[in-house]
Amino acid sequence: MKNVSRLLPLLSGIVTLSGCNHAPQKNNGQNSQKPNIIYIFADDLGIGDLSCYGATKVSTPNIDRLAGQGVQFTNAYATSATSTPSRFGLLTGMYPWRQENTEIAPGNSELIIDTTCVTMADMLKDAGYATGAVGKWHLGLGPKGGTDFNNPITPNAQSIGFDYEFIIPATVDRVPCVFVENGHVVGLDPNDPITVSYDHKVGNWPTGEENPELVTLKPSQGHNNTIINGIPRIGWMTGGKSALWKDENIADIITHKAKNFIASHQEEPFFLYMGTQDVHVPRIPHPRFAGKSGLGTRGDVILQLDWTIGEIMHTLDSLHIADNTILIFTSDNGPVIDDGYQDQAYELLNGHTPMGIYRGGKYSAYEAGTRVPFIVRWPARVKPNKQQALFSQIDVYASLASLLEQPLRKGAAPDSQEHLNVLLGKNNTNREYVVQQNLNNTLAIIKGQWKYIEPSDGPAIEYWTKMELGNDKQPQLYDLSSDPSEKTNVSKQHPDIVKELSELLESVKEKQFMRTEKLYDFAPILNNSIHIRIFNPSIFASVDSIKSLNF
Repeated sequence: MKNVSRLLPLLSGIVTLSGCNHAPQKNNGQNSQKPNIIYIFADDLGIGDLSCYGATKVSTPNIDRLAGQGVQFTNAYATSATSTPSRFGLLTGMYPWRQENTEIAPGNSELIIDTTCVTMADMLKDAGYATGAVGKWHLGLGPKGGTDFNNPITPNAQSIGFDYEFIIPATVDRVPCVFVENGHVVGLDPNDPITVSYDHKVGNWPTGEENPELVTLKPSQGHNNTIINGIPRIGWMTGGKSALWKDENIADIITHKAKNFIASHQEEPFFLYMGTQDVHVPRIPHPRFAGKSGLGTRGDVILQLDWTIGEIMHTLDSLHIADNTILIFTSDNGPVIDDGYQDQAYELLNGHTPMGIYRGGKYSAYEAGTRVPFIVRWPARVKPNKQQALFSQIDVYASLASLLEQPLRKGAAPDSQEHLNVLLGKNNTNREYVVQQNLNNTLAIIKGQWKYIEPSDGPAIEYWTKMELGNDKQPQLYDLSSDPSEKTNVSKQHPDIVKELSELLESVKEKQFMRTEKLYDFAPILNNSIHIRIFNPSIFASVDSIKSLNF
């Protein structure tokens, strides 16, 4: 134990740099004038999917009204081209590629945000906010080793800053097809326990592969495991029949829960983080919207999404709290058309262009992978305008902290930058650079008119969706000012720009490395000794004996 006591002062000096290693602090501020904050993540929504962004084949009047009353961004980016890392980046203020295990999470993943991390929800709790998470989660639940859905689930969203949770554990095409509310599966019969696996079949429930005659929505690729509501999913489950959702009711249920949270906290500042399941597959609209778009079910769930936003806006209006509520609407990543089911999404596009003028889409390093709709409305403080400044979702965290004059604790949100005036449309100063991440963790960086995609050995095309991923063994450089569709790689014509952006990207990768790398952890106390596992002994090179110490 003496050796440990000598080491701890050295470790504590490093701990203060860690991005996710601080306990919550109490708030001492006054709440009366603080705005409510609602952040809504649509799922797989393209910048070309909304009529306020130029879509002509589908109408989104509620989102259009939101844009007309707020700041509509045309140059805003998610951190990543897939769901889990994008959500991780927003809530932690840290680039997801800095941490392992932030790829697309299965439905039984452990919570991937460390409970010592100071999340955006933690920061807002520090500032005196009631906090809630409603809808799609996709950040894992439970401890390492996977989620036990039959007992109180911990850690959960309540372990990382949220007072309340009503969530879809992963995606609607992944098992388990149940809701979790405050650590408990809603409606679960304890005599019918849930078993989930992503490795092998469990139980005897029919699967798409074994029982195609029972399928009502056929897979186009991949989705051929346990059938729930006639739809084959990714992964296998059995049990929990009384808790299974009905896909056509999901939007109604999570919208109702979101509205209830708003109403319950109307007398105090609140933060609602809401994730819709629309327009992710399987696209199962409520009968109110089925067949109404003329674009098939993908178009129908865009209408359903627009209804959801309208319901949230109406609730704020009816409670007379809209003026002092910041409502942010965006998407976790870009669009995909065929993402696993034969829903005729391609055949029924009818000239609709979810990607707009941009190349790629979900999964891709090209622009349509992460350039997303982004709208901010705050009637009391924000004048409607179009915002062309370069902006990243990762900066929402630090910008809101600045607005609330809430100091960021050491190491919190290490990659988030304060761009409050841009967020509120008060100036159009570009972020110095934006980093993009694709499915294969290939990174791209945008600075000014230039976009550089680093060389990659990853596949050029995603196997299932046939989406261009942006991977190439050669560096790519695009002039977005004259070539926003990224048609012409000009890296050979501008080797100086390639060198500059390559070096900038490498510096971003190395920046704050000490703040984000997990340096050590403590194993349980055994036989009166503490075991410390060091992940990178070279960091401690100045301590000559550390590598040989026995704890």
